[in-house]
Amino acid sequence: SWVANNPTMLVSLSQISEALCILMTSFFLVRFGIKKVMLIAMFAWVLRFGFFGVGTTESIFGILALVLSCLVYGVAFDFFNVSGAMFVQQEAPKSMQGSAQGLFMLMTNGIGATVGTLSAQAVVNHFVYNAAEPNWSAAWYTFAAYALVVAILFMILFKEPQQNEKKIA
Repeated sequence: SWVANNPTMLVSLSQISEALCILMTSFFLVRFGIKKVMLIAMFAWVLRFGFFGVGTTESIFGILALVLSCLVYGVAFDFFNVSGAMFVQQEAPKSMQGSAQGLFMLMTNGIGATVGTLSAQAVVNHFVYNAAEPNWSAAWYTFAAYALVVAILFMILFKEPQQNEKKIA
């Protein structure tokens, strides 16, 4: 299909979504607070992976799922990274803010990304490369299920301090 032959279009949709969502992040933070914005981001990851699971270039529905996955990327990426960085900035003492931001980046984009990549490779190997019948959908649904579990645990365990709402406003 045309979409399969032009994957750059899908990547461009993700980039446009990210640019627009970074502009919306402040509005959402003021309106909903850091915890809810981070939860929106986490559930956006669930949707993104789920859309990839049903996505295909062989049907209109599958193409729509791929497009939606790319559009939801901005919410998933920007809302999490911006709200997480703001939370670290607000909660860390002034003398430690630079170090705290560095640790946040190390944990999300360094160690977290490395562990995530290695774990994702194990999932892909299991469902796609080592399977008798390759099943990309199962791999994407596994990622969606993992993101859902993380979001639910975050919802239960993370307690947003009351003063954060005033600091954001």
